[in-house]
Amino acid sequence: MSSVTAPAPPTITPRSVLAARTGVAVVFALNGLAVASWFARVPAVRDALDLSAGRLGLLLLAMSAGAILAMPTSGLVAQRLGTARTVVLATLLVASGLTVAGVAAWSAGSLAGVALGLFALGYGSGTCDVAMNIEGAAVERRLGRTIMPRFHAAWSLGSVAGAGLGAGAARLGLPVAVHLALTAAVVLGGTVLGARAFLPAAETTPTADGVSPATRRRALLAAWREPRTLLIGLFVLVMAFAEGSANDWVAVAFVDGYDLSEAAGAAVFGVFVVGMTLGRTLGTLALDRWGRVRVLTATILLAVLGAGVAVLAGSGPVAVVGVALWGLGASLGFPVGMSAAADEEDRAPARVSVVAVIGYTAFLAGPPLLGLLGDRVGTLHALLVVPILLLPTLALVPATRPPAH
Repeated sequence: MSSVTAPAPPTITPRSVLAARTGVAVVFALNGLAVASWFARVPAVRDALDLSAGRLGLLLLAMSAGAILAMPTSGLVAQRLGTARTVVLATLLVASGLTVAGVAAWSAGSLAGVALGLFALGYGSGTCDVAMNIEGAAVERRLGRTIMPRFHAAWSLGSVAGAGLGAGAARLGLPVAVHLALTAAVVLGGTVLGARAFLPAAETTPTADGVSPATRRRALLAAWREPRTLLIGLFVLVMAFAEGSANDWVAVAFVDGYDLSEAAGAAVFGVFVVGMTLGRTLGTLALDRWGRVRVLTATILLAVLGAGVAVLAGSGPVAVVGVALWGLGASLGFPVGMSAAADEEDRAPARVSVVAVIGYTAFLAGPPLLGLLGDRVGTLHALLVVPILLLPTLALVPATRPPAH
């Protein structure tokens, strides 16, 4: 069964759809670059602020809290402003948050300043995430084939670049403040250009005009009562945890658990993101051929194997192979969940918001949970929570099937 619904009637020119596809990919990639640039420098920030694993987990909670607070209203904001303007405004917050966090960590040594920057980064990234997924789903429907995982592959490519640049910056001793400020400028400028190619607002948020805010709020509340939407949200929650745990902790876990340098730890994070990128690039072909349920089942099992090997291998090189398999296996859950939430375009903004709120709870709970657990069993072994949670998630995969029409 195909993972996309029937394409929408061609209301705009194909050239505009292709331009929008490119614009969405650019925005996804730059968002990934911004987030990965921060994660690649987490070990340096930890050392600069002299934080334990538990206190680092609580600091990372600030970013997750910002994202969670943004999610409930981000779909309504996208309906009101259009996805293009929402993405630009959200990225302005992302750029500001990166800059503040870097300066506060390196120049001022201020834990509160870093937390404030991370909150802004999370709020902006969360809002941008919903808006760009709504836009991506609209483009996917107009193309009439699966493409959402490739947008998320673009995010992963941006993450690879962010991890690589972060590793290079660490090796060269480039201050965190300078590195993150330069990244913020590139991300903001590129996002403004990419958003200019988005579909017209009326195409991606068809109910935005002529509908009262009260009506939009009722649509959002109705989405919270839909069993399929809630099951997809729960599925995305676990998949986001599997992905976010690596984003937050793989670099630190390999520095602590396998005695690697900071630069080598950032490079291991890059290996995870490479696996994610390959899975999302090649996964579209598999999804169109075998359908969501079969492909997601296989990839989740692969993630279970990879995460287990990464923690239990006892050998650094073998553990890195496990990280690559973990990334490959975790690659499709989040984008396919978002695509499933947006299967019906008129309800996509509300449903994507609901799924995003539930899914991003993983980013809220994950950092402190793994940090506190890491204080007791070590950061590396705390990551065994990932395969333990992934196995029962297989029961949720059928909820991602496209609805019958």
